[in-house]
Amino acid sequence: MDLKNLVAQAQEMQQRAQQVEASLLKLTVTGSSGGGMVTVETDGKGHVKKIRIEPAAVNPADVEMLEDLITVAVADAQKKAADAAQAEMRSLMGGITLPFPLPF
Repeated sequence: MDLKNLVAQAQEMQQRAQQVEASLLKLTVTGSSGGGMVTVETDGKGHVKKIRIEPAAVNPADVEMLEDLITVAVADAQKKAADAAQAEMRSLMGGITLPFPLPF
């Protein structure tokens, strides 16, 4: 492969990566647990932006259950964000031919 062509493709991929990064920060992903009793919104990078808790999920006698529901909802949202990021990165690679395989 021509080195000049490879450098041009690398620059194009870097520009696309920056676009994907900006897109992921604007994306909102929602995870939930307890049948929607706890919902968590993250950006496409998995950073938590908002947590909603239904009043029925708040039981002072069972704080551990609420903690578990929050933990599961956060993990769900972060997994969905990671899946979205991976899909965006795959679309980033569309049309670019590299002389080596990528890990995703």
